[in-house]
Amino acid sequence: MPVAPKNTRSFASLVEVVAALRGPDGCPWDKEQTHSTLTQYAIEEAFELAEAIDSGDQKAIIEELGDLLLQVVLHSEIARQNGSFTLDDVIQSITEKMIRRHPHVFGDMKVSGSSDVLKNWIKIKDQEKAGTNRTEMVTTGLGSIPVNMPALIRAQKIGDKTVRRGFDWSNPAEVFNKVEEEINELRHAIEVHDVINEQEELGDVLFTVVQLARHLNFDAEQALRQSNRKFESRFQKMCELIHQDGKNFSDLSVDELENYWKSAKDQLGRLLTPIK
Repeated sequence: MPVAPKNTRSFASLVEVVAALRGPDGCPWDKEQTHSTLTQYAIEEAFELAEAIDSGDQKAIIEELGDLLLQVVLHSEIARQNGSFTLDDVIQSITEKMIRRHPHVFGDMKVSGSSDVLKNWIKIKDQEKAGTNRTEMVTTGLGSIPVNMPALIRAQKIGDKTVRRGFDWSNPAEVFNKVEEEINELRHAIEVHDVINEQEELGDVLFTVVQLARHLNFDAEQALRQSNRKFESRFQKMCELIHQDGKNFSDLSVDELENYWKSAKDQLGRLLTPIK
């Protein structure tokens, strides 16, 4: 039977625990996992970390960072057992990449600020990716973008890439005008009951709103997460107020529900502080 390490603050102890979980006397579930079966968990853990960061809960951030770190170690242990690569290979890869992409820190290159750093990073990254053939990436005139990246994040990444190619609006006001234009086109599609164009125009509205977020220096995904949390909290408060009054949600009219919503909104205020 494996013996649990006494020093749980050591990275080596985590590696030891994961090896034990995948060992002969380990956990049946852990031993069954593959890179493919774990993919969904890596994605989920990344989003849970983002939510923890948004909340500002330090304990939650620690926990979610640990969950994400577990994914790295577990994938590396699976590969070690398969004879593909080891955790040392993973560490070497990222360490060398950081050195390579920071010639202004580990070399003689001079930069005047973070904008120069970003330009050099992109240039070096493009050189590294030249000639690669990764099935999870789609190569366009904008470069390679992960296929499985959530659409909202991907839309912002597309905008990030177009601006580097000199194809972009000049200021937020211009983007806002485009948002209004796309909304009008969507409104027209709805009025004429053009179902096919309704979906296309709705997508155009969403895409343009993401570009507006980019021009305002906000992360669209992060902003939407905050709005989701705000709505959920207000809705929960509304339900609590209805219950306190001894009423049933389903028995209330639209106007009555709207009044409860306003009360919940007033009691909670803005609820969430802006994400910085």
